[in-house]
Amino acid sequence: MSNELREQVRARYAEAARAVTSGKAGGCGSGSCCEGDGGFGEVLYSAEERDSLPDAAALASLGCGNPTAVAELREGEVVLDLGSGGGIDVILSAKRVGPNGTAYGLDMTDEMLALAQQNAREAGVTNVHFLKGVIEDIPLPADSVDVVISNCVINLSTDKPAVLTEMARVLRPGGRLGISDVVAEDRLSPEDRAERGSHVGCIAGALSHSEYVAGLEATGFEDVSVEFTHEVADGMHGAIVKAVRATEADRVELPIVTASSGCC
Repeated sequence: MSNELREQVRARYAEAARAVTSGKAGGCGSGSCCEGDGGFGEVLYSAEERDSLPDAAALASLGCGNPTAVAELREGEVVLDLGSGGGIDVILSAKRVGPNGTAYGLDMTDEMLALAQQNAREAGVTNVHFLKGVIEDIPLPADSVDVVISNCVINLSTDKPAVLTEMARVLRPGGRLGISDVVAEDRLSPEDRAERGSHVGCIAGALSHSEYVAGLEATGFEDVSVEFTHEVADGMHGAIVKAVRATEADRVELPIVTASSGCC
């Protein structure tokens, strides 16, 4: 089932990329996150940010927030965007970290990677690198990234413990997360979430508030916060997720997170 769901996600986002490339107004493919709801997409970016981007980058935004606005990026940092799509957050990150910094984008969809590379060229940013891969197995070395961002993508993974573990692995000690995601209220069971929307539509696969906190803490993060920003369905919210990877001095031996542990 996990491979089947992953293929459904890949196909939906390939469709969205083709829609933008063909000049259609808006990148929301049928079933993609932003379909039919003002809680998703380019409206979550400021007019100034949208004006600084190629039109195709803004049109291809299918996220539920603006992680670059909360990640507090600094000059010279190395940033990784998980599920980078059309490249909007990579381009904005590259501008914020400046020529001495680097922005990586990771995506599994060839069509989105091609669109992102085109958008980066049009935006004139050169400190960007787009990687093909899955967020459960990040193709970067350990301790190589200062900041991990993501925009409404972690909810799409069918192996969230692997994603959380990989984020901790690639972040340097003291590195931080600035993530936008869809998060469920604790009162909603997995069955309740499935009733409110599809997995591909960023609803059924969402973690609850307490599951997110527990999962991050179990993989070596501290100062974890999950803040709801806007409701996207009954009991489901766009949220800002922040955390800091513990330094070696602060880390304690923690239980290994498994898919059956209940947190993810």
